[in-house]
Amino acid sequence: MRKLITTMCFIFSIVAGALSAAPIEIKFSHVVAENTPKGKMAIRFKKLVEQRLPGKVKVSVFPNAQLFNDDRVLEAIILGDVQLAAPSLSKLETYTKKFQIFDLPFLFDDMQAVDRFQQSKEGQKLLASLESKGLTGLGYLHNGMKQLSANDPLFAPADAKGKKFRIMASDVLAAQFQVVNAHPVKKPFSEVFTLLQTKAIDGQENTWSNIYSKKFFEVQSHITETDHGVLDYIVVTSKEFWSGLPDEIRPIVEKSLQEAIDYGNKVALEKDEQDKLAIITSKKSKVIELSSAQRQQWKQAMAPVWKEFQDEIGADLIKAAQEANQVN
Repeated sequence: MRKLITTMCFIFSIVAGALSAAPIEIKFSHVVAENTPKGKMAIRFKKLVEQRLPGKVKVSVFPNAQLFNDDRVLEAIILGDVQLAAPSLSKLETYTKKFQIFDLPFLFDDMQAVDRFQQSKEGQKLLASLESKGLTGLGYLHNGMKQLSANDPLFAPADAKGKKFRIMASDVLAAQFQVVNAHPVKKPFSEVFTLLQTKAIDGQENTWSNIYSKKFFEVQSHITETDHGVLDYIVVTSKEFWSGLPDEIRPIVEKSLQEAIDYGNKVALEKDEQDKLAIITSKKSKVIELSSAQRQQWKQAMAPVWKEFQDEIGADLIKAAQEANQVN
């Protein structure tokens, strides 16, 4: 009997040792292609973590909504089905209305202003605001400024009248199109190409890298360079998972993630111009450059959206974002 107990204890110790040696798995889910800034950032994160923590952490990246679209991924994170995601900032609307600030049309002059706001005290406070919802915001990831595309030229707000534009699930974005008498259609990103190809919708708004990587320019005859909004992401995990990482593991994972985010943001700036040029060169879609006066028309037409959502977002937060346009 003693020999049997000793043998069982030995087997148990081997099994327990094997289990304890199993690597921590991090599933990273996102909805875009691997050659986009977000896709490249995720691959860089995987490479850095697995180099620095060999056998201890395994990162599996799932692009193109292979696991979840952005409408479901935050719930999946809280449930533990995935550990990392980078949904668009619009997806946080159901968790806190303050993130709607990033959807306000013509709030930021350029990506440098966006970055200044996100790194400010107010921007970092927004990241921390998710803790009460069971989520931990780990950083902001850039994609770029948004442009409008359609199968007719869009020079003035009146040109959008009656047209159906795909939007993310965002009340602010819905209001943005409603004030120019267009029809917003909330649909997942993964369905946009087919919707455009079949003419179920007339147009959409997106960054140059998404328009190029998802080939929207092949099924849209015109793209108007409006720079009317920003499409950025939040790299997020669950509070439970993040706090549960061993103390010797978490700092290395966090450092790797921040380096990957910095890399992704650099790629975003570079790809913005590269993909715009590639679209122009393809001659499959005509790029319309607005004059200052024409852009001002769009800005004035969409200005009522700010007032509509000011109370939900907070006037002080909007003011802080506006101040980010001013270089000290």
